[in-house]
Amino acid sequence: MVTIKTLEPYEDEQGNRIEYDGPPISEKIRIEFLGSNNVLKVGARANIPQLSVKFAADSSVVDIAAATKNRTGLRFGLVLGQQSRITIGKNVGSASKTFVRASEGASVTIGDECMLASSIEIRTDDTHAIYDLETGLRTNRAKDITIGEHVWIGKYAAILGGVTVGSGSVIGFRSIVTRDVPNNAIVAGIPARVVRKNIAWERPDLNKNEPGTRELPADQRRSERYWNPTKEDKPKVITQPRPNKLVRAKRRLGRFLAR
Repeated sequence: MVTIKTLEPYEDEQGNRIEYDGPPISEKIRIEFLGSNNVLKVGARANIPQLSVKFAADSSVVDIAAATKNRTGLRFGLVLGQQSRITIGKNVGSASKTFVRASEGASVTIGDECMLASSIEIRTDDTHAIYDLETGLRTNRAKDITIGEHVWIGKYAAILGGVTVGSGSVIGFRSIVTRDVPNNAIVAGIPARVVRKNIAWERPDLNKNEPGTRELPADQRRSERYWNPTKEDKPKVITQPRPNKLVRAKRRLGRFLAR
């Protein structure tokens, strides 16, 4: 295992490397390479107050975009398994360290302009495997996560594998997101469900508002490109996996003996 505590260009004999052209950052940086052929790419102007990355296996990639606006800054703890990928877009800010885990070839994508509160978890997998007793098959495979642009994720929220979050949406406080979220919607609860559609949100803190403020003049919409109507979801067709031959044979035998 190799541990790097300064964000700067790096390459070793195992094919691990860091691609970064900005000034060295040494405060609250920890990068661990346990495998080979892993890559950390960081934009030269990235705003990183705190970053830990653990490449636990081989051939994984982290890609962090540069900052073009004054935001809270990126505070992340990233863990990657075999052949996995985490991509973080431009101007993503987080109030405290956000935990992101990708494994088994899965990916996590966080779009531009996302705003993350404290103590958030985003994970493609459950860390440990779960199997069906009848079939012996794995029931909790790792799945990709895609978070669109300008998404506000509330404190203590968790986003689990297989979820896509549309741009302009809000994830409520302590929500656990287990299914897709449409654009410009608010979801809340455990599991999270849509509680409102056709919304938009802006960054300025409410402390700056005058009492009774309700409307935002159009010329003050800093994120107007994300003021879009919610697209109606298309119903998903859910199909049950067909049992394997052994299970089908046991069922036929059970029906025969029950005659």
